[in-house]
Amino acid sequence: MKLNPPLLALAAGAFGIGVTEFAPMGLLPVIATDLGVSIPAAGLLVSAYALGVLIGAPLMTLTTGRVPRRILLIGLAAIFTLGNVLSAVADGYGMLLAARIITSLNHGAFFGVGSIVAASLVPPERRAAAVAAMFMGLTIANVVGVPLATWAGEHLGWRASFWGIAGLGVVTMAALRLTLPAMPAPEGGNIADELRVLARGPVLGALGLTVIGSSAMFTVFTYIAPILQTQTHASLAFVTAMLVTYGVGLTVGNWLGGKFADKSVDRTLIVTLGSLAAILVAFAALMPFHAPVAVLVFLWGVASFALVPPLQVRVMAAAHDAPNLASSVNIGAFNLGNAIGAALGGAVIAGGLGYPAVALAGAATSTIGLAMVLWSRRGARVARSALAAGTC
Repeated sequence: MKLNPPLLALAAGAFGIGVTEFAPMGLLPVIATDLGVSIPAAGLLVSAYALGVLIGAPLMTLTTGRVPRRILLIGLAAIFTLGNVLSAVADGYGMLLAARIITSLNHGAFFGVGSIVAASLVPPERRAAAVAAMFMGLTIANVVGVPLATWAGEHLGWRASFWGIAGLGVVTMAALRLTLPAMPAPEGGNIADELRVLARGPVLGALGLTVIGSSAMFTVFTYIAPILQTQTHASLAFVTAMLVTYGVGLTVGNWLGGKFADKSVDRTLIVTLGSLAAILVAFAALMPFHAPVAVLVFLWGVASFALVPPLQVRVMAAAHDAPNLASSVNIGAFNLGNAIGAALGGAVIAGGLGYPAVALAGAATSTIGLAMVLWSRRGARVARSALAAGTC
């Protein structure tokens, strides 16, 4: 993808959203100590954000359908900025929890509408690569932004991290205003049309596949630190290095997913889901060994985020005549998958099956996703054959 200022502006917004979503995971002990709450209570700050994404994605998309796209994206970035300013000045746990929910309301609509805008900025054969370019900001956030925010929280206080993230929001608003062309709202769209499209079988199937794919990733990733500490007997430095390695893998996978999805969305999903299942099975078997684990963590990151561009494009294609709500809800589906995956992994651990079984559960989930894609392709071939026979 050649240098494209509007895509860079969208990627900057994705970077800021990525940092604000994941940074609190590294700041929980600092926040809990400062506000005088327990770690589980502080953990609700992450859950509240995910809940806000699920609610905000359809709500913001449905109520802003007639707003010009550039103005809408700048407004969503303003909500993001306001939420982080409120987080930085929060005088207690309740205000911080409310601020996190406010911050999250922009998430689904920004990625959903932003994906549509990104795809419109390039030729049709480059749509997946454009979506991947936007999501690159999210993956880079995991490599650079989240560790930096965690460092700032440890040394300057957690409020400094939120002030810094709010600054990213201001930069995003300026970048969007300076680079995005004036883009009118889609013509003829209304809430009823969007909801009818969302109820279509292919759209629901695509959203379901997103939930499954995200679950396969987060079943294991949620527990990566205790897995490495107890099974690999890793030091804190090795755990940190593996998190960075995973983030690098996400970035590479995002690029590969966009590149190959432009050639074939289904083939990219088949290869990626099959690879993810195989990698997690290998991870379960090789957890005690540092060198293989390092390689597998990188490959796991690649496979995990190579899913994102084709999954997003698949939903956009299934809802091609009214894609905005479906595209935004797909971001909520990612977050729903995160929650389901974390719950599945937690259930495996609580059942006393051990950490290798967590990886196997992730592999099984990925295999279910693979079966869904293969079944969908088979159904499409049967339908095409029946149509051809009927026209003969």
